[in-house]
Amino acid sequence: MNEEIAALTFDVFGTLVDWRSGVARAAEEALAPKGHQLDWGAFADRWRALYAPSMARVSRGEEPFVQLDVLHRRNLLEVLAEDGVHNLSEGEVDDLAHAWRRLDPWPDVLSGMARLKTKYVLANLSNGSVALSVAMARRSGLPWDVILGAEVAHAYKPSPAAYDTAAHMLQLAPHRCLMVAAHPADLAAAAARGFCTAYVHRPLERGPGKEAARPAPGAFGHHVDDLNALADILGC
Repeated sequence: MNEEIAALTFDVFGTLVDWRSGVARAAEEALAPKGHQLDWGAFADRWRALYAPSMARVSRGEEPFVQLDVLHRRNLLEVLAEDGVHNLSEGEVDDLAHAWRRLDPWPDVLSGMARLKTKYVLANLSNGSVALSVAMARRSGLPWDVILGAEVAHAYKPSPAAYDTAAHMLQLAPHRCLMVAAHPADLAAAAARGFCTAYVHRPLERGPGKEAARPAPGAFGHHVDDLNALADILGC
């Protein structure tokens, strides 16, 4: 066990949960009974593609901070309009917008987190809202000690405040926090704030045949293929 590290802070979408399959499934369940036949994976991809630009507008100060759920719903309306979907009630739109609360963990996540929790504080450091994160955790069993992230900081990753606030709330120096993520940009931003880093490779995040390139060896503190491998390294 690394005696310096006291808390593991986790990205969630893509790192811990399979957003693409879950969103595609929810879209099919909501839209197919209404007579729509779409490429459900592509639907999920197009919705997800609006995620970063919408957060960036907030980070640039072009609009005030809002919960991610607000951005998800706004982006969903844009994708539905592109596909000519106009026959959903407001409640049905709300339910589909909450698809991001009903995502399944990757197969290694629950066992790996259970091991890591025996020695470290596990903190959600996601762009998801608190309500979203709580709903996801209750559904899937993610064993958080604390939910931090964008809503607590009023700043979306990769803004420095997202990481600084997490370390402050945990009352830890940044170097005692290990950021765990499947996204190099997230890890690089955390490292710039003094966090230790662990890259987790998720080849299926964007679907079959769309595997992201692995970072160069040594780019981050640890490079692993799953959370159980990280638990091995950290002595859990």
